[in-house]
Amino acid sequence: MRRNLSLWSKVCCVGVFTFVAMQSLCGQDAPVSELESVYLKNVRQVTSSFVKAGEGYFSPDGTKIVYQAITKDYPFYQIYTQPLTGGRPRLVSTGRGRTTCSYFSVDGKHILFASSHLDPEMTATEEAEIKQQEEDQKNGVRRRYSWPFDPNTEMFVATPKGKIVKRLTNVEGYDAEGAYSGDGKLIAFCSTRDGDPDLYVMNADGSNVRQLTNAKGYDGGPFISPDGKWIIFRSDRKEEHMLQIYVIGIDGKNEVALTDTTGVNWGPYWHPSKPYIIWSGADHSTGGRPNYDLWLAKYSISDKGQFSIGESVRVTDNVSADVLPVFSPDGKQLMWTSTRTDTHTSQLFIADFILPKK
Repeated sequence: MRRNLSLWSKVCCVGVFTFVAMQSLCGQDAPVSELESVYLKNVRQVTSSFVKAGEGYFSPDGTKIVYQAITKDYPFYQIYTQPLTGGRPRLVSTGRGRTTCSYFSVDGKHILFASSHLDPEMTATEEAEIKQQEEDQKNGVRRRYSWPFDPNTEMFVATPKGKIVKRLTNVEGYDAEGAYSGDGKLIAFCSTRDGDPDLYVMNADGSNVRQLTNAKGYDGGPFISPDGKWIIFRSDRKEEHMLQIYVIGIDGKNEVALTDTTGVNWGPYWHPSKPYIIWSGADHSTGGRPNYDLWLAKYSISDKGQFSIGESVRVTDNVSADVLPVFSPDGKQLMWTSTRTDTHTSQLFIADFILPKK
């Protein structure tokens, strides 16, 4: 089983942060290019004082966000929530272990996330990571981001105040990258329980787990379509670390690759009411370190149940990386993780979103 993915083929989420200051850039316009202004208005930064922050998702009413972050005092991501109108972030996870992939329940009363805080060797795991980071800093080493498939990672449901009310998974292997269906009845997630990362679906209470994919390589980052009939995800089955976007029926049928480029395409997400998907992509054919931008495409489903997308359009063209885009519940806003900050660290940005006229 492969234990790591490169920076842009990260298992689930680029994200990170420390304490989002109330006087962050939320509400202040950030500069956009002429191309970006076609789709994005009123771009503003909503996290600022964390070491890193990202992979944010909206609450069902669109008034709050949940995301993962790193503070300067702890080496692993933790999960936080905060109101978009201002206010301090609140820790949702336990404060220990690797955490990732948070998501609001459909009623907004609970938060789903994955965590390794039950690792029986937690202290040793933390000490090893702290030591490695100290050595890297001392030697001037800037390591490429990697995300381990920690076999101690399980999925939990907690209140926004951080009280864990249910453990959803309890098997050997990594269980993470979960997201609810629109009706709240199902959770799509990634698991290594069969030896490598594949897609699974289970009931919201953790029962009736069924496997959807069984291809060699990584299948992860799944999201269920608004109509509940499809799951969009990323996979490097064609070439290791070179992610492409796939879709599969909720019944495990009609799987198809939506992208097949010389680069990486990942982090896809559904528009809540219109037939569009958005994702992050980069061209790797020119060598060197490519830049990641956001891309949008309209999709259609034939009478025979064949899923396809039209020509993709570029949404961002910033010199910094733009990844992990998500729409607000009403589809009027876009949130994503970007390094377009003064310090070039990952933070969350939000903008008013304009769909193409055609």
